[in-house]
Amino acid sequence: MAEDGYTRIDNPREIETLLETLSEPGGASLQLGEQGEPLPVLLAERVAGEALELDISAVGEIAGELRDGKAFRLLGQAQGKLVRTPEMVAEACRQDDGRLLCRCAWPQRLEVLQRRDTFRARLRLGMEVGAVLRDAEGNRAQGDLQDLSLEGCRLALPLSATALLAESPLPLDIALCFPDGTHFQARGRARHRRADTERQTLIAGFQFQGHGPDQERRLWHFVREIEREAARHVEGGEAARPPSPLFQGAASADPKAGRRGDQAYATPMTRRLAHVAGYLDAQLLELRDGGEIDGVALSRHADRLLALHEEDREGLLFACDALHGESWLVGHGLGVAVRLLDLVGRDSVPQELRKALVASAMVHDLGKALLPDDVWQSATLEGRGSPELQAHIERLEARMSGCQWLSSAVFASVVRRINERLNGGGYPAGLSAEALGELERAAAVVDAVDTLRRPLGERPAWRAGAVYRYLLDREHAFDPRWVKRYIRRFGLYPIGTLVRFDGGRLAWVQGLDDDGRPSRVQLAGGVESSGEGLHTVLGDKALEGEVLKGEVTRRLGEPREEVAVAKVAAEAADTRK
Repeated sequence: MAEDGYTRIDNPREIETLLETLSEPGGASLQLGEQGEPLPVLLAERVAGEALELDISAVGEIAGELRDGKAFRLLGQAQGKLVRTPEMVAEACRQDDGRLLCRCAWPQRLEVLQRRDTFRARLRLGMEVGAVLRDAEGNRAQGDLQDLSLEGCRLALPLSATALLAESPLPLDIALCFPDGTHFQARGRARHRRADTERQTLIAGFQFQGHGPDQERRLWHFVREIEREAARHVEGGEAARPPSPLFQGAASADPKAGRRGDQAYATPMTRRLAHVAGYLDAQLLELRDGGEIDGVALSRHADRLLALHEEDREGLLFACDALHGESWLVGHGLGVAVRLLDLVGRDSVPQELRKALVASAMVHDLGKALLPDDVWQSATLEGRGSPELQAHIERLEARMSGCQWLSSAVFASVVRRINERLNGGGYPAGLSAEALGELERAAAVVDAVDTLRRPLGERPAWRAGAVYRYLLDREHAFDPRWVKRYIRRFGLYPIGTLVRFDGGRLAWVQGLDDDGRPSRVQLAGGVESSGEGLHTVLGDKALEGEVLKGEVTRRLGEPREEVAVAKVAAEAADTRK
């Protein structure tokens, strides 16, 4: 038994049988040196007991090294085993009818290792291999490789990748990026996933699909190199052994692939809100997989959102707009929960009702995840919608059996009736004004504002002023009293808005005075015009400007207009304290 688990075969007949299997197309590969990557060759001729002839036309660039006497091994698979020759050297290389052939001595022994398709080489602490997932539409998520086998891999991804996995019925493109710059591409389908909301990660297992012999040879090479490197990282391990060349290099060659822990957030509060968003991401995936709303987790994260609001109301409102990269349904659920709490959940409202309000708002639209995207993304704020659209409420309610602590009255108002309209034109019951209470009326306004303020499908986000005019013009559908209360509470330039002032400067609104005017702003950096009135905000410069408190109009002049933002990257610096 060799140190690396291979068993020596000396029987001439068994050697000949194994080599015969390797002579099939795609059956053999050549490894230069102990650390070389397997290269495709063809075992073209066998003269038992005397010589082997290899066709190296596909990798002719190695002919010079072989002529110079560099040692190599043949690798392959036969009879459910991994097979390799001892180190050999070429006796001659020649051209024959356009083919490049290499002759070497017949091996007097072989080494075999029982193949284990399900064996997984696990990366240990300090071993980093970046991973990038892409779907056919170009959507992507990046994370880290946790383990690898011939059959598949397991990745640690950010919870925001939940939507990518759930919405991609076809196999995804998987790119692995080793520290030395080696890249490996494969196609794989997610087979299982587990969310860890505390660590903000999603552990997903993928099964490779459609790979051929060349890819399999490379996979086994990577598996062996990961095992080799892992042996150096364990306590009492062989740290003196030469490191695997795959893990030599400062970082992945793909700067976009790598550590999920490096994700930055616009503010410290945004980072904390991301934990709640992570729970909703995981819950979204659970629903799509046929599961139910986790009542214990919902209760815990509703408490967390209440605590964040009590600690820093303005910081939380800003974080709702600064949190990017989440699915639309998650961002919308958080936005409605925070603003509905801020609008109606005053201190006079009992704590258990405020908690029920927040929890109901967080999940109120998650049932749409069980519908085709085009059904709910094309819906309007008026009209009863199709029966298929209306079904999202009933489907969500059927998954709420674990939430017995949740007030049924609050749930009915915030989930079941949030889409009803004063004129009876809403859904699901077509209730009119006399049947709608104050909470339903308030929730409908908050839901409509947040919906229009977020880009959805082909529709861009609306400016606050346009949203307010839209709702005030529709007194037949939305209660004008609550629309005006919303405007007074959140202002013409709500917290989180990018505003241009009279002096031409751009700034993010971070606080309002009692009259709803910006009282705290941060000067915006890295803002570029994208055309058609839209602006792109470059992530790492978005919040690096000076913070102005209480002297906004003196320094900047009056606010002139809200600036529509095409994109805000999530890598903004942590500047808001």
